[in-house]
Amino acid sequence: MNHTTYLHRESVQLETRRFFLRKSMACIGGMALSTMLASRAPAGSKLPLLHHSPAAKRVIYIHLAGAPSQLETFDYKPDLAKLDGQPCPGSFLTGKRFAFIKGVPKMLGPQVSFGQHGQSGAWFSKDLPELATLADKMCFVKSMWTEQFNHAPAQLMMQTGFQLKGRPSIGSWATYGLGTENEDLPGFIVLTSGGKNPDAGKTIWGSGFLPSVYQGVQCQGHGEPILFAANPEGVSRGQRRATLDAINAINQQTAAEFGDPETRTRMEQYELAFRMQMSVPEATDVASEPAHIHEMYGTEPGKNSFANNCLLARRLCERGVRFVQLYDWGWDAHGDNEGSSLNGGIRRKTAVMDKVLAGLLRDLDQRGMLEDTLVVCGAEFGRTPMKENRTGSDNPFAGRDHNPGGFTVWLAGGGVKGGLTYGSTDEFGYQSAMDKVHVHDLNATILHLLGFDHEELTYFFQGRDYRLTDVEGHVVKALIA
Repeated sequence: MNHTTYLHRESVQLETRRFFLRKSMACIGGMALSTMLASRAPAGSKLPLLHHSPAAKRVIYIHLAGAPSQLETFDYKPDLAKLDGQPCPGSFLTGKRFAFIKGVPKMLGPQVSFGQHGQSGAWFSKDLPELATLADKMCFVKSMWTEQFNHAPAQLMMQTGFQLKGRPSIGSWATYGLGTENEDLPGFIVLTSGGKNPDAGKTIWGSGFLPSVYQGVQCQGHGEPILFAANPEGVSRGQRRATLDAINAINQQTAAEFGDPETRTRMEQYELAFRMQMSVPEATDVASEPAHIHEMYGTEPGKNSFANNCLLARRLCERGVRFVQLYDWGWDAHGDNEGSSLNGGIRRKTAVMDKVLAGLLRDLDQRGMLEDTLVVCGAEFGRTPMKENRTGSDNPFAGRDHNPGGFTVWLAGGGVKGGLTYGSTDEFGYQSAMDKVHVHDLNATILHLLGFDHEELTYFFQGRDYRLTDVEGHVVKALIA
């Protein structure tokens, strides 16, 4: 190489570096800021780059699988009570699709009384006395809507932004962008209660086409915290270390030969599992909490329960987990049996939920964590103002069918406006009527609170950039403090 060629190449490289620095998130200062805010990136990922300063560092997302009725929790509709027992107007049925309603159902008034609470005057069912004391810390979105009216597609839409399997969950997107603050714990952990997983199965906490290091890791509140993470009987920790070293050596050769990033992801997962053998038992030991905390949540250590999971979520967030997703199954209020009736099993679940979630908010608040922990609570859709009659006659118990047209989600902490009620349904709680908020809008807002522009947090797959909100979604700025 002659001297002229060498200088020319050096000049081109210098210009390339300058171009890179000009284009890289406000240059070095922006990258330094994002590094401080986002902490450590999972192995194999790009450096986490936030688009603006985040209000929330972490999320606890509670999904009440099956969907409780907004008409017996937060959406007070006195006009609906006046129509109780009357035949449903034809306008409510024309062009609508239902999961189970047949023929002409009867209208069903609210099955519980309501009252206003806090300086905000927010409406709460009488079955929610504990949460009602926290009215001014909660932010209600009463105009949610979705296109999906069956559980699995609606859960997928809510959690992944798409009604079919294969897309990354919101927790995966968050950890893809943020990384984790604790290298000994997953950035995204999933807890389930109620005896079953949601109808959509484990795909709603999957990583889709993102590297599998970003998928949710399911954790249990009793027994072995993470299945198959412990060493088999007779295998020491030293032997496990030697085994992993041998496996990693083979994987290193495979990665060098084929260049598949999933090989390195697999290596990171093996290493994380090894570290978790030490960190997870301590993190999940809810029995070590003092008696007054157990009283606050209503926990019973050693059991798989919604209460235990909420307390465990707080412990995990304290230890640097970025996204904790809770699914509580059993909210499908069809009224086809006592357990699913609005005056039976659903009311009992509501009482438990009230105590547990009030305990969670109070606990986060007293520890100074609520300010930068975003709590989200909702479901895949709402319930109809009509009484369900799937056989053409009345069910023996009070129940409501699926309703994608209008439902309520509430948020707290993490940069949202406490004491705000945003949007509304019509006078019967049937359809979103004012300031409508689609699932994509809610997800865009959650990402915004975490420091991301939802249009810029993308992943290239099959020839184009994908994002959580697909090609839609707007940040609901009115919710942001």
